[in-house]
Amino acid sequence: MIARIWSGESPFWRLLLPLSWLYGLVSGLIRLSYRLGLKKAWRAPVPVVVVGNLTAGGNGKTPVVIWLVEQLQQRHIRVGVVSRGYGGKAEHYPLLLEPHTTTASAGDEPVLIYQRTGVPVAVSPVRADAVRALLAQHDLQLIITDDGLQHYRLARDVEIVVVDGVRRFGNGWWLPAGPMRERVSRLQSVDAVITNGGTPAPGEIPMRLQAGRAVNLYTGEQRDVATLENVVAMAGIGHPPRFFATLEGCGVRAVNTIALNDHQALAQDDLLAMTRTGQNLVMTEKDAVKCRAFAQANWWYLPVDAELSGDGAQRLLEKLTALAQR
Repeated sequence: MIARIWSGESPFWRLLLPLSWLYGLVSGLIRLSYRLGLKKAWRAPVPVVVVGNLTAGGNGKTPVVIWLVEQLQQRHIRVGVVSRGYGGKAEHYPLLLEPHTTTASAGDEPVLIYQRTGVPVAVSPVRADAVRALLAQHDLQLIITDDGLQHYRLARDVEIVVVDGVRRFGNGWWLPAGPMRERVSRLQSVDAVITNGGTPAPGEIPMRLQAGRAVNLYTGEQRDVATLENVVAMAGIGHPPRFFATLEGCGVRAVNTIALNDHQALAQDDLLAMTRTGQNLVMTEKDAVKCRAFAQANWWYLPVDAELSGDGAQRLLEKLTALAQR
């Protein structure tokens, strides 16, 4: 229902317009207060790069963060990542991730980024505190914040917005009548717009998600996901249909698809009930980090990597590299 409302297919979005106007007024006043200097943002001693979005729901920003980190690592840039840590509840903040840190404490996305890249990662509701914690422990040249475009308490040197190239901006209204956190005009003030799938607008950087080989959570075995039989697909991400479409593009015809809420906690009994004898459960890597401790032999995850193309991607990397080396 919410997808139909936000896309404009359902007329019920009009009933939510008063709440959207209130949301837009409050968010606009917050941003204006920082622009006028009524509120002060904290500036880190190293460059800060924000990777965020204008809409609610999954646009693919975490794969973009991982891509940026890996590309900067290849250029020998010492980079760290900070996050709000949605879905996690730590005993104390800021929390610096370690090999034994669980998603229950840090959230699924920070753990995924930490495991994939190996760079220092810290989470905190106050992202400035997370940055301070990282710099107190590590000699870093650049900080990437996963989400936080609207978190103006942390000053930033570069703003990157990730756009869903298929859904774009829905009906264009603020939450809750539409998917917007800020209006589309905000794109005029950011440094780069990365478009995940679909057809990029002029000046946007094209991106697609490239699936890898399926990985067994229990044994670590890797194989072509199309060779798995009787697949039940599960996704607890911002936009589950994208994962199901990725599986179809790999030649998988799932016998069932299960869409969960983004950042939803996973329990062993719930996952066991999703499959029958002879079926394979295939999930996202973001879901996999939440259930490795009780993995079963018929559970697999499909990793995806962001692939950015065009001159815009190279110019963005050159800009970040120059910032880090200044």
